[in-house]
Amino acid sequence: MARQIRDVMTDHPSTLTSDATLETAAREMRDRDIGSVIVLDGNGGSICGIVTDRDIVVRGIAVGKDPAQAKLSEICSREPATLSPDQSIEDAVRLMREKAVRRLPVQERGRPIGVVSLGDLALARDEKSVLGQISASPANR
Repeated sequence: MARQIRDVMTDHPSTLTSDATLETAAREMRDRDIGSVIVLDGNGGSICGIVTDRDIVVRGIAVGKDPAQAKLSEICSREPATLSPDQSIEDAVRLMREKAVRRLPVQERGRPIGVVSLGDLALARDEKSVLGQISASPANR
């Protein structure tokens, strides 16, 4: 039987509401040593986007936005493709390929419960591959 997303995802994803600042998201990423934050609607319930460290730089700072004032709603990728924890790893590979993304939020009953990354999938499929080895290495600081 093919492994499921729940077997490879990172659980307890970092989330912020769409009115959080870029600075807040950057600090969250630094403090948790992660590269993305799931963006929730203003009520803090459902997923409305995802923001990456690259988004903060390219869509925020590089165009002159003030990280202490600009909101995630201004730069996040809206309505990201999502997975359920019961879907297969192959479903995630297909979806990442179709949408040209490196991270997918995992949700259950409309709530975020995890994130699966390209690195997670590389490790799950072939930990000896170059991407698998890179993904398994500790982050450089």
